[in-house]
Amino acid sequence: MPTVLLVRHGRTTANAGGILAGRAAGVRLDDVGREQAVQAAQRVAGVPLARVVTSPLERCRQTARTLLDHQAGVPETVTEHGITECDYGQWQGRALKDLATEPLWSVVQAQPSAAAFPGGESLAAMQARGVEAIRRHDAEVAARHGADAVWVAVSHGDVIKSVLADALGTHLDLFQRIVVGPASISVVRYGPHRPEVVATNTDAGDLSWLRSAAPVGDAPVGGGAGPGGPDEGSGPRVVPTGDPQPDGARERS
Repeated sequence: MPTVLLVRHGRTTANAGGILAGRAAGVRLDDVGREQAVQAAQRVAGVPLARVVTSPLERCRQTARTLLDHQAGVPETVTEHGITECDYGQWQGRALKDLATEPLWSVVQAQPSAAAFPGGESLAAMQARGVEAIRRHDAEVAARHGADAVWVAVSHGDVIKSVLADALGTHLDLFQRIVVGPASISVVRYGPHRPEVVATNTDAGDLSWLRSAAPVGDAPVGGGAGPGGPDEGSGPRVVPTGDPQPDGARERS
């Protein structure tokens, strides 16, 4: 299956001010956030992207536009409500230092699967729609562009954390252990047996090696040789009777 880059939007004025922006209109990247978006775009500039999917909120659309500006080609662009910010309901627009005094705060920290925001949605519902959207787009990209395609989803911190938790097979109650910083890039590949979490919360390093990344196969015993290594994307291989292969040949799954 393809490789998806989960990109969080750059820092916003609300992030800098300690405000829970939620789905409020008019929340844009600040100067730092715009520079972070440029740095993220430069990291993936050498990777031909098949599709760029973005949350409809302005801070994500700004980040997505910056990614597109650094692409040599013209990827498909899709706005996806399934990866929009959590609906924080009555918490939206409030200062984080004040929210930390609310009884619900401790539930969000210790048992997120039980957290439902007053007048908004639950974290479990947020995860369900986010995971569904990512897996749906991944299947569409595979069908249209092939298993070696790379695509981007530009979303929000809690949404990306919940998608990574699902890919890691981690219960939502543990998703607060995952850190996703502004404009960070996490890398996931969904395979026939399991998702493969290649990287999380990265904010530096060239990603052009993704152009030659193999589709996900069996996990290499012992950890493998890394990107481009002889065991990437493969495990012990069974050659059917009557299908001779030259020495060194292997299948990609």
